Amino acid sequence: MRLLLVKTSSLGDVIHNLPVVSDLKRQFPDAVIDWCVEEAFADIPRLHPALAEVIPVAVRRWRKALFSGATWREIGAFRRNLGGKNYAAVLDTQGLIKSGLITFFAKGPCLGYAAEAAREPLASWFYDRTFVIPPNAHAVERNRWLSAAAFDYPVDLPLDYGLLAPAANFSWLPAGRYAVLLTATSRDDKLWEEERWIAVARHLTERGLTPVLPWGVASERERAERVAAASAGTLIAPPLSLRELAAFIGHAELAVGVDTGLTHLAAALGVPTIALYAATDPALTGVYGTRNFRNLGWPGRAPGVEEVIAAIAQTLHP
Repeated sequence: MRLLLVKTSSLGDVIHNLPVVSDLKRQFPDAVIDWCVEEAFADIPRLHPALAEVIPVAVRRWRKALFSGATWREIGAFRRNLGGKNYAAVLDTQGLIKSGLITFFAKGPCLGYAAEAAREPLASWFYDRTFVIPPNAHAVERNRWLSAAAFDYPVDLPLDYGLLAPAANFSWLPAGRYAVLLTATSRDDKLWEEERWIAVARHLTERGLTPVLPWGVASERERAERVAAASAGTLIAPPLSLRELAAFIGHAELAVGVDTGLTHLAAALGVPTIALYAATDPALTGVYGTRNFRNLGWPGRAPGVEEVIAAIAQTLHP
């Protein structure tokens, strides 16, 4: 049977949906599984060997040019591509109106959250069958429980993100052990103070690791430059694609990051990960892995430097 998963964004949400692919492939080894995802994040599902096809969608970009003829031609091509396949089932684990609309374009019975469980209750109108999933569970488990309910298999399968980190060969990266510091996030209230990052970078250098700071936009690079300037031995990464970031992060000794998609990516890749929370609840969207990971802080109470350094010591072992 051919199945379609719909989880378009954001990066963290996409990563949280990867175990669904592993669960389905474990239960139905002969299934052909496709995934519809925002074009900016498509390289992450492509790292899962069980996926047959990743179908990019560009809702974010289309919204910015909705009255452009080129936009509507792209939308038409997307609809024809999606509607050209017959699916045994289409599973929307996002529960938004935009994701529900995508399921409407696909050929096959559509499954998703019931109105009381969906992030946007109106999304349930697009589904042929709906399921009530507890809203207070971690996002990874909500996705997995929805899939288990939709396809009638056990909910207690081993957690497996299924990611394979690409080979890493970066000429700019010094030989030896390195740690990734993920200082950037989409909201200012999720940030951690630069002085604290400087203290952590210095501590990692003392432990013999090279702290490396990736960045995405100019403001993030400026923050990384300030941290690096105050902590000798700290390296700023060059601009990297999402696939390159997966390779770079996937071979790190340690990742320390705020609540951002790349921190979740580190945990999904099996990298020992310490996640720092200040504005969101880690019980619902904290890093969730199969190896050594820690969530520190909670809404209104960011972790202190001493707490993070203690977690680093416990994670890396003396």
